[in-house]
This record gives sequence, C-alpha cells and structure tokens, in this order.
Amino acid sequence: MKLNLSSQIVLNQIPEEFYRPATAIERSEITRFEKLPTDIFPTIEEGTIDIANHLEADIKKREQEGRKYVMGVGSGSSLTPIFQELIKRHQEGKLSFKNVVIFNAYEYFPLSVENVNRSINQLKDRFLNHIDIDAENIFTPDGTITQDDVQEHCRQYEQHIKELGGLDVILLGIGRMGNIATNEPGSSITSASRLILIDETSREEMKMSFGSQESVPPCSITMGVSTILAARKIYLTAWGEEKADIIKKTVEGKVSDAVPASFLQTHNDAHVVIDLSAAAKLTRIQHPWLVASCKWTDKLVRSALVWLCQITGKPLLKLTNKDYNENGLSELLALYGSAYNANIKIFNDLQHTITGWPGGKPDADDTYRPERANPFPKRVIVFSPHPDDDVISMGGTLRRLVQQGHDVHVAYETSGNIAVGDEEVVRFMHFINGFNQLFINSQDEVIKSKYKEIKEFLKNKKEGDIDSQDIRTIKGLIRRGEARTASTFNQIPLDHVHFLDLPFYESGKIEKLPMGEADVNIVRELISKVKPHQIYVAGDLADPHGTHRKCTDAVLAAIDLEKEAKAEWLKDCRVWMYRGAWAEWEIENIEMCVPISPEELRAKRNSILKHQSQMESAPFLGNDERLFWQRSEDRNRATAKLYDDLGLACYEAMEAFVEYKF
Repeated sequence: MKLNLSSQIVLNQIPEEFYRPATAIERSEITRFEKLPTDIFPTIEEGTIDIANHLEADIKKREQEGRKYVMGVGSGSSLTPIFQELIKRHQEGKLSFKNVVIFNAYEYFPLSVENVNRSINQLKDRFLNHIDIDAENIFTPDGTITQDDVQEHCRQYEQHIKELGGLDVILLGIGRMGNIATNEPGSSITSASRLILIDETSREEMKMSFGSQESVPPCSITMGVSTILAARKIYLTAWGEEKADIIKKTVEGKVSDAVPASFLQTHNDAHVVIDLSAAAKLTRIQHPWLVASCKWTDKLVRSALVWLCQITGKPLLKLTNKDYNENGLSELLALYGSAYNANIKIFNDLQHTITGWPGGKPDADDTYRPERANPFPKRVIVFSPHPDDDVISMGGTLRRLVQQGHDVHVAYETSGNIAVGDEEVVRFMHFINGFNQLFINSQDEVIKSKYKEIKEFLKNKKEGDIDSQDIRTIKGLIRRGEARTASTFNQIPLDHVHFLDLPFYESGKIEKLPMGEADVNIVRELISKVKPHQIYVAGDLADPHGTHRKCTDAVLAAIDLEKEAKAEWLKDCRVWMYRGAWAEWEIENIEMCVPISPEELRAKRNSILKHQSQMESAPFLGNDERLFWQRSEDRNRATAKLYDDLGLACYEAMEAFVEYKF
C-alpha cells in the first residue's frame, strides 16, 4: 500500500536533471544562485535515508576510534522522519548509540516541574526512548530554573559542549521566519546560548505540541547561532511547500539576521536537505531557464512566459522578441520562430483552461475543453479533509456541478472536532439542557448527567488537556451539523453526504496519528461503491497541521489499490486537485479554471458562513488574521486578476484545479 503518493505530485512538473544532476559540472551550473550546498530529493524518505547514511558512517567511525560522537539535535517535526530511520536501523541491529552524546538544541522557558510539554520530552518520545543511548549522555537546557540562574546555566551548557570536544554534527529544522533552534529574526551571528523571547509565528508553529498558542511558554533557552556554527557539520532539513519561501531566502538570499538560517552560508560544512516541495521556489526549480538550457515542454514554456509577463508588466500578446532576448528566453524564439508564435500558443493554452462547465459540457466539442463532454451526467465525489474545506476551496465549482445536473457526493474525511472551541460545546449543552427542562420536564436523566459531567470537566480543564471522548463526540456533531446545513444550502442530498471519520485524526491532539491501512480502506469502500467519473481532492499540502496531506494520501492510496485491482470504473475517471485557504496553484500549472460571478461568490461566502464554529472563534486560523471566507474570496479574486493581467477574460473570481494523473 503506497501511503505517500502526494509527494509524487510535484514530480510531474520538474525534469529530473534539475534536482538530481548527473555530474559535478551540471550541478555547478544549475546551482549558481545557491550559496549553501543543497540536496533536493523526490521524497522525504530518500532525503532522510541520505542523512541517516552519513550519520551512521560517522557514528561508526567514531566508535572505531574509541571516541564519543557528539550531536546537537532539535525537536522540530521535520527531524522526525530522520529519527524514525535511525530508530529502524537500531532495531535492525545495524546501529548502536552507546558512543553518542546528545545535546538538546533548545528548551521552553519558564516551565513548572509538572509541565510535560518540554522539548526534551518530545525528543525522548520521538527518538531517545527508542535507542540504546545512555541516560548520562543526554543533556538539555533546564526550563525550570529561575531567570536569575539562566545566564550561568547557559555558560555551563556551552562549557560542557567544549569539554566533550565540541559538536560533531547538529540536526536542525527551520521555522517559517528562518529561525534555527529558537534563534529568532534579529539574532546575532555571534550569539551564544541564551534566553530568548519566542515570536508569534514560532509560537503558532509550536502549538502542535501544546494544544494552543496561548499555552506555549513565552521564552526559550536556546543554543546560540555561534554555538551552532561551531559544529563540525550541520544538516538543515525542510519538507513541504510551506517551507519553500524561507528555503529560497536561506539558500539564495543574503546573509542577514532577518533570516538567522542564512548564517549557515558562512559555515564550511553545512548541508540543506529538502524535498521537491520545499525546493519549489529555488531558481533551478521555479525558473530553470535562468540556469541551463531546457527541454521545453508545454508546461515549461507556459511557466516561462507567465514569468516574462510578470517581470515586464505586459499581457501575453504584447511580448516582443526584444523582451525574450533581454530576459534569457532567446531559445524560445529559435523554437517558435517569433515571439508572436510563442505568445499565441500559450494564450490559447491558458484560454482553454477556462470553463464554466467543470463536469464537461454535454453535446459539445470537447477537443479544447479541460473536461470531457461524456458521460453526462457524471458521478462526482468531492473529498473534503475538514468539514468546511469543500466550500472554502471549491464552493463555486461545487454549486455549478449540482446546478448542471451531476450526481454530486461530498465526503468529509475527518470529524474536525479538534477545531471546535469549548464555548461552542457550552452553547449547545445549554440548549439541549434547556430543551430537556422546557419540553420533557427535566425527565431525561442522560441529558442531566451529561450536562453536569461536561460542565465539570470544562470547569477543571487546564491548558493542553485532551478533551474527553464525549466532548470530542459533541464537537464532531457540531461540525457535522454545520456541514449538513452547508450541503443542503448547495442542494446536495443528505444521503450523498458522507462522514468518513478517518481514524488517524482521532488523537485528541493537534498532532495526529500516522495515516494507515484503516483510513485507506474507508476511502476505498466509498469510491468503489460510487464509482465516480470525477474525484476532487485537496492539493493544498501547505496546511500547517498536515491533515490535508494525509487525507489526500488516503484517497490516492485507495485509487492506487483500485488500479492494481483493475477496477473498470477507473478507466472513465479523472482526479482534480483543488487548493484551499492556505495557497493557490501557480497559473502556469492550472489545467481547469472555473469562473465565478459576483452572485456565485456571494453564495460561496454564505456556504462558508454556515460553518459558524469556524468563524471568529476558530482556533486554527494560523498567523493570517483574515477569516476563511475572506481568504477564499481574496484568493479567488487574485486568480481572476492573474488571468486578466495576462490579457485573457476578466472575471469577478475564479477557482483553479490541477489534474492528478494516476
């Protein structure tokens, strides 16, 4: 069972020679904009194996020399796959950690003695408890000491590292602001281990471990930048498109305290190890024509001309031979004969992505349409990771599909209960208790006892506590009710609304369980029953909590199993990927774009507003202050503006899709 097929999505767009050069000369050519040695791997698994291979060799070499191998280690989620690979090798008897010393890169401050949400505890859970390292070889800053003692504590921590011969290696993730360990923007290159205030963006990222941003301690005791740079070797890892912007700044930007990770450019043995998604904004991936001669596919030509329009400020049909020559695209003039020929080709390609018939227009010539005319009507499944992603991401298209007569199903993959605030539970419990009093004379003992029990639980609930099963069930019911209301508003029959409640989500915490066979089988049962002609899935893999990626992986794995079983219905099925509130498809990659009128955009907003628990009180809006309906409208209007700027039709808003080829 293939559980990580979403990692293959980007491979359809990037020629291999740009992320896996065959020779040192080719590598030197394509990395000319990069100031840090950067290795790009097609998948997270390949990247982690590469790092683990180097670590295993170095650990064994030190063991043969009879010396300790000293590692600095962060506890960020990007390091978890590396830990898992090292644990696997230990359990297989290939690697011992008896000669390894670990220094934890940072610890939250202040911490009470009973606080379990410590960085070192995360490190133990994810790594140290599963290997044969001696307890006396594990060192960490102490977040429980008094503030007056912090400075001396940090001095002693630094001294202890020096006494053991310094760090042989340090493994780091990177925050969205370029922070390494918890060295926030503004940290000096000469900074030593110290107490530092954690900024709001980092706190938002750390709430995965704490349950809420408010419960993340305000400060951290962190290894300083100079401490990190004193390590003999440094590995910086990042996975996923949400890290693409900061990786570009780190690898290609100037050394600046505004991006602390950029200080790694001054180190003589620092390595950035990333997957293709995290590499998406590097010049060799995003604009490969600037670093080497290209094999010009239709997609790459489209990408180059959209870029050329943006830097010249011209629409497509106004680009000239001079524009091509002055911006490194003379190859295209040779290929097409003139700017006009290339312009009109790409203009037509983009024009053909626009359709008001997302399910295909019946009895029409579909030669240049993104969707085929037949069969009509189509059976459609829209997979929604959370109970509102369907309307946030493709609410306009969803209404079009229903209004144009297609048989539309919506499958809500998770309960979404973790995103419901306690005040919503209180409000609904007040209602049901009042109903019991007014209409049943308080005779329903279950309601009375549950009302009392839940009130007591919430009264005593502390920051970071996991909700009881009953409360999670109520929160799930709240979101189900909202999803049903939105579906009814969009004229989807309730027997076509499916709540899958995938098990991986039900951890009770922000950090979810691994997605596995049980999740895939639930999805497979639905698709094999409906036998859809169209499937819509979340391609918005930048969701900071990873739920979208896991949900999409479950759908793609289920499709893959059906493909292996030679299911006949797959021969007439297409899979379309949408994006939601976190990001949008690049226009050069869009294969279907559905226009939305002002009236349809208003209806889409009303669909989103049916999800009342996700309005102002939603706990996971991220560091974007706009509400989900506002983000969605801004994103759809921005897509329409991109088409308008290129000289194509001008619409109020547009929803974009990319086809997944299985």
